[in-house]
Amino acid sequence: MSTKMHRFFLLLLSAGFCLTNRHLSAQTAPAAVKYPNTPSDEVYDNYFGTVVADPYRWLEADTAAAVKEWVKAQNAVTNDYLSKIPYRAQLRDRYAELFNFPKYSAPFQVGQYYFFSKNDGLQNQSVIYRQKGLDGTPEVFIDPNKLSKDGTTAIYIAGISTDERYMAVTVQEAGSDWQPISVYDVATMKKLPDEIKWSKFGGASWWKDGFFYSRYPEPAKGMELSGNNLNHSVYYHQLGTPQSQDKLIFADPANPTYYNNVQVTEDEKYLILYQSPGTDGYSVQYRETGKDGPFLSLFSGYENKSNVIHNIGNHFLVQTNVDAPNFRLVEIDLANPAKANWKEILPETENLLEGCSTGGGKLFASYLEKATNQIYEYDYSGKNKKMLQLPGLGAAGLPGGREKHKTLFYNYSSFLYPPTIFKYEVSSGKSSLFQKAELKFNPEDYVEKQVTYKSKDGTPVTMFIAHRKDLKMDGNNPCMLYGYGGFAVNMSPYFSTSRMLLLENGGVFAMPNLRGGGEYGEKWHKDGMLTKKQNVFDDFIAAAEYLIAEKYTSKEKLAISGGSNGGLLVGACMTQRPDLFAAAFPAVGVMDMLRFQKFTVGKGWVVEYGSSEQSPEMFKYLLDYSPLHNIKPGVRYPATMVTTADHDDRVVPAHSFKFIATLQKAQSGSDPTLIRIESNAGHGSGKPTSKIIDEMADMYSFFFYNTNTPIKKIERP
Repeated sequence: MSTKMHRFFLLLLSAGFCLTNRHLSAQTAPAAVKYPNTPSDEVYDNYFGTVVADPYRWLEADTAAAVKEWVKAQNAVTNDYLSKIPYRAQLRDRYAELFNFPKYSAPFQVGQYYFFSKNDGLQNQSVIYRQKGLDGTPEVFIDPNKLSKDGTTAIYIAGISTDERYMAVTVQEAGSDWQPISVYDVATMKKLPDEIKWSKFGGASWWKDGFFYSRYPEPAKGMELSGNNLNHSVYYHQLGTPQSQDKLIFADPANPTYYNNVQVTEDEKYLILYQSPGTDGYSVQYRETGKDGPFLSLFSGYENKSNVIHNIGNHFLVQTNVDAPNFRLVEIDLANPAKANWKEILPETENLLEGCSTGGGKLFASYLEKATNQIYEYDYSGKNKKMLQLPGLGAAGLPGGREKHKTLFYNYSSFLYPPTIFKYEVSSGKSSLFQKAELKFNPEDYVEKQVTYKSKDGTPVTMFIAHRKDLKMDGNNPCMLYGYGGFAVNMSPYFSTSRMLLLENGGVFAMPNLRGGGEYGEKWHKDGMLTKKQNVFDDFIAAAEYLIAEKYTSKEKLAISGGSNGGLLVGACMTQRPDLFAAAFPAVGVMDMLRFQKFTVGKGWVVEYGSSEQSPEMFKYLLDYSPLHNIKPGVRYPATMVTTADHDDRVVPAHSFKFIATLQKAQSGSDPTLIRIESNAGHGSGKPTSKIIDEMADMYSFFFYNTNTPIKKIERP
């Protein structure tokens, strides 16, 4: 089974006015909005001779009493506004109804057991089950819903011991990236005393009676969620011993900002070390697991991305973009590892080789063909190619398992095809339906398609669109344009229950494959990073213009949304073209492009964005699009609802705090500029169902209200 390198991603005053919104002519507007007072300070930074003000620097201290009071006041204003939207409760009820169906993960085999996760419908967290054989009775292995009263504790399987006796799990509290590791006995289902603290970005790679893991030093008290994380190091933990006795395997004090992660090959013979300055390229080193001493270089430098998928003795199967921007799979003999001696197993093609896995003695490869998945099976030699028959154009996970496994599983979904699990028999190469989600909507009423439009510089960009089949192309449809565009993240069709709220109310959902993503290979990614980042914003703006020109929607009905790097996207586009959108939803966004590298793991994004401190040219480029620094007083910005969370220790909430404070002071006109700050939640992972339903219902209430969209009455028998 392949073990992929963990990806890191991800990659705000006072004003009061009476609300007479331009989009609310047919509805009763909420009462006048008066924003909380946000004091400003005389704070300035000098970048290569250019002085930049940062009046809301005090909002960076997320644990300070004044900031907590400000958060409370902002949430009160937002909740008051949302409470006056007449159909808010109806939308929440409808979303809860749509969300209330059993959700399963694909099973995986551990000895005589199969493990999977299941959410009955509205449970806050999915429960991990095990059952003996495929026909056995499921038993609860771990129920995270019993670990916290508010459902904010999530559990993830981090690694299985080679002898299949033990399972390591990570525990996520309130959405934080800090994920301590616990260990369970597979047979007895008992939790062992072993506890690993301050683990972040990595799982548990088992070897003999213990596992390798990556961690940071314990942070200073009070700085756990915002302090600068340095010296990511690899340790080995032997079962039954305290963490204080764990053996340091690798550290790099000369490069304290680098990430260091390891994997163990399935035969336990080799330990693979991945070292990266950030979220892009990385080096690959290895050594035999039973030996101390230095690691040997397999891929030096940080310009490329190479993952060891499997080994056959001392021959590694490696997916790499060395001399192959769309990636290829090569076999490397450790006795003769020079590039001239590589054996090509899967040559580069015109389509992106998105990922590879192994299981049952077979090799599986997933390609992106126009940003949709196609999966093939091969022998380890790259011969005897077989195509897995997928239901349509969508997103599919790779089958995977250990050499001895003969039954594998994978999942598939599209915008209109609910998450479905397929069983794959290695001996016959046949797939069969294993588990299909049953939802309270009819996908036959809708259509999903892919179009191509041209960006500002003439570059063709593909975009997925979904809507009702009977949609009238009259420019009067509410439309949600969603994007990401960064860190080589691929945006393929995927199912979202909340999207049904939009589609069943006559809306359009659109998702372009922006530059900066990886859908069309490494060149596509590099054309949207560093000093080419503006291409991403141009692609997104051109998508909006296409949707308007083709009469899917109009400026008065168009909203944009995105999270994290996508929040940056929304912030940049709404400040560059405030006239083009009716509403904007920047979620957990990177809004301060001059200071992002100073918090938690933000320095890891410098390889993607550059840094304001590295050169005058890079500083100027970042300043020119930084959402926070491009808000101008007296401009009419779209109705905006920023979302963030108090435990987001990846993109710290200060980004959103400073952005909304600046926006509220600058806004001209009557469009609301609000911030919704979730408590006991983080960047998104591990968010409980109750919080998901509340947030999405609030977002669509705000969207429909500020685009004057009539809401369909829900008829029930």
